[in-house]
Amino acid sequence: MSMIVLPIIAGLVLLAFVAWVIGIFNGLVRLRNAVKNAWAQIDVQLKRRHDLIPNLVETAKGYMEHERETLESVVKARNQAAEGSKQSADASTQSTLESGLSGALRNFMVVVERYPDLKADTLFANLQEELSSTENRIGFARQAYNDAVMMMNNKVEMFPGNIVAGMFNFNKESFFEIEVEAEREVPKVSFS
Repeated sequence: MSMIVLPIIAGLVLLAFVAWVIGIFNGLVRLRNAVKNAWAQIDVQLKRRHDLIPNLVETAKGYMEHERETLESVVKARNQAAEGSKQSADASTQSTLESGLSGALRNFMVVVERYPDLKADTLFANLQEELSSTENRIGFARQAYNDAVMMMNNKVEMFPGNIVAGMFNFNKESFFEIEVEAEREVPKVSFS
């Protein structure tokens, strides 16, 4: 009787182990796909941003004849960021490119303040509002991406997921982080 029970118990233990590995593997796949989806959502918003910027710059050109360097820096940063998106740059590389674009846009908006006629232009105001809305969407998409990355990284690093992750070559993902220190600073507000 024990000769029959022992192989059955061994088979059940093996079956339980296989089910456990499959469960963790499927969880890792689900998290990896969540990270990819979150990145795709960022990419959609970045494309929207990249598409808006040429219209904003073209509208401003007529008013800002003496600000050629500012306009060119925005266009250059936009082109670099768009090229990074096309080449499917990783989160760290794309984050650096987008930080450069954000800085160029910030400088552009500071310069725009010197041109009241431009600020009053309806087309420019609409484009500026669209860009502001897009920046908010990018922020939310980045947050969702970083949440998905955190969940994936926790699963890859924590026991027992780290065992299965190592067996099937699942790796940690990179967060979408602020690369430019100036973006971390609190803006100064002055009414004088």
